Amino acid sequence: MAHYLYLVRHGEQQDAEYGLPDGPLSPKGIRQARAIAERLGGVPFTRAWHSPLQRAAETAAIMTERMPALESQPSALLMDCIPSGPEPDMPAAFEPFFGGITPQEIDAGQAQMADAVAEFLAPAREDRHDLLITHNFVIAWFVREVFGAPAWRWLGVNQANCGLTIIRVRSAKPPVLVTHNDLGHLPVELRTGMPVDQPF
Repeated sequence: MAHYLYLVRHGEQQDAEYGLPDGPLSPKGIRQARAIAERLGGVPFTRAWHSPLQRAAETAAIMTERMPALESQPSALLMDCIPSGPEPDMPAAFEPFFGGITPQEIDAGQAQMADAVAEFLAPAREDRHDLLITHNFVIAWFVREVFGAPAWRWLGVNQANCGLTIIRVRSAKPPVLVTHNDLGHLPVELRTGMPVDQPF
């Protein structure tokens, strides 16, 4: 038996370039959400959850509108967060990222992601397909967890808006990364959300 997690980063946020913490999807983000919904329309999903933030909730609403048998539930475990803080073995190039982040934010993110891993990466007794609509750092932490990498290694693992990552969890074997940041459903003009210096 296998438990499949389909991790989708929310669509592009309206005016995200101005640093707003949350907001509605942009027109491009709406198109991205429709495209990933078409891509996943044939998957026999068991359950779906989304971050309570507006950009993720709107992505979930667009996706489940095209999947009438599926209803997505908000989960605080999928909120945008900082999954861990600086580590002794972390490259110095990552240190500036943590300049404006408080210890309280790091502690909250660590606790959240410990609970999220326990909740969502658990093996199932039957074949199961779960959809999680969330944020870049949350998906990066799940990918890091699959590889058992050092805690800081979520840094630099990036997902495009409405990119698709799939993880397979089985009881007798470690989790497997099936695909990461798959953008095959998005035409080039809809591929947003990656660092500007990374070609994709």
